[in-house]
Amino acid sequence: MKRRDFIKSSTLLAMATGMGNVAKAKEHSHSQGLSHEGKLIISAPMLQNYAVTSMGIAFAVSDLANGYVLVSEHPDLSDARKVLCGGFRTTDITDRVQLIRLTGLKPSTTYYYKIGADRIEYKGGYSMKVLSNEEDEHIYNFTTAGEGSQAHFCVINDTHVRWEPFGLAINKIAELAPSCVIWNGDASNVEETIEAQIRIFLQPEIERSDYAASIPYLFCPGNHDSRGMANRHLDKVWMYRQPEERQSRDWDLGRNFAVRMGDVAMIGLDTAEDKLDTNPLFAGLFTSAPYRKAQVYWLSDALSKPEIANAPFLVTFCHIPLFDDDPHSNPGDVAPADKDPQYSTDFANWQRTCAQLWSPLLEQAGCQLVITAHQHRYRYFAPSNTRSWAQIVGGGPEMGFTGNGENRREAPERFPTVIEGKVVNSKLEVIIHNLVTGKVQDKFSYEPRC
Repeated sequence: MKRRDFIKSSTLLAMATGMGNVAKAKEHSHSQGLSHEGKLIISAPMLQNYAVTSMGIAFAVSDLANGYVLVSEHPDLSDARKVLCGGFRTTDITDRVQLIRLTGLKPSTTYYYKIGADRIEYKGGYSMKVLSNEEDEHIYNFTTAGEGSQAHFCVINDTHVRWEPFGLAINKIAELAPSCVIWNGDASNVEETIEAQIRIFLQPEIERSDYAASIPYLFCPGNHDSRGMANRHLDKVWMYRQPEERQSRDWDLGRNFAVRMGDVAMIGLDTAEDKLDTNPLFAGLFTSAPYRKAQVYWLSDALSKPEIANAPFLVTFCHIPLFDDDPHSNPGDVAPADKDPQYSTDFANWQRTCAQLWSPLLEQAGCQLVITAHQHRYRYFAPSNTRSWAQIVGGGPEMGFTGNGENRREAPERFPTVIEGKVVNSKLEVIIHNLVTGKVQDKFSYEPRC
């Protein structure tokens, strides 16, 4: 199946599921807190936005609720502090997803936590009460980032709501037990409802429902992660980074990250759409061009931070590749509508604009590796005379076949990957795990940059 046919088929399925979810949502009244039966907490927690002194925790609920986290450095949660959802002045009473921010944490420190929620009846600004309380019986743990943390990460990408490859990836990650996982875009197809997003991130149809309860995740959005009305408000399910991690100038750059993990500095960038803002498909309702430019100033500052500048290894993550040596590969700057007969697609296979904006800074900083996605096949580009960094493109969700029915054929080059990186004997070892064969597809080693 061609990449576009795959996306169209997946989108139709997602739309059908979304319409069903909308109908179900209309049948159930959440606004008055009238549904008091059954479990209130309906998902395991998800650790979001791995950082040095903060952590995000999200979980789904079935009714109007006020969520919280009990967190402590002690396994028995003695001296635990209670952190409520929302910020100052009021808590965030919601009937779908509870988002709790833990701040003031210590670097490279293990914490233990439990999630809980109060079921709320709300009839108006002067008529509200707590009906009941529910706490998850499980005590989970996580370890914050920092120079003292284990330098070990994994990368998944282009999961596109395909449960078989996603389940294989999660099982491999559980086996490898990294310090964090980078979800490198296109977790979605086109999501119109928050229920669809909850299904993707908090209630995935896989064996390990608590897949992100103890292993924190970072997120680099893909082009599909902004398509659909719900995806325009993805922060309702996957929160932005902490406000204190961004200057006022960078307020809208809530997905970018610059995180030190042991000897590795990790940079997360957002390549945004694979179509130009001028493409008539989007009716002028996307603003990717200024968004990419704004990240230049953020990136310059991020790379100059001492904990990033002094790290022996610098790895950058983004969804759309920053390089492709195929002359027929669309570079994403064909105005006004992405179409040109010399290119094999009418969307960006790689992002020349992002490369022109960001590469000089990455070169100057001594970036050794850029890990990307989007093309649905594993590829490796070695450094060259004009580009000092290597580029790895992660595989897509196709399980060694393309097409359907009579058109189904073997395509061994199409397989999902888990990209693993870890520091071993003062070198960064990067391993490409083929999830179809269960074997190591490739392995690379990088010397310290400083």
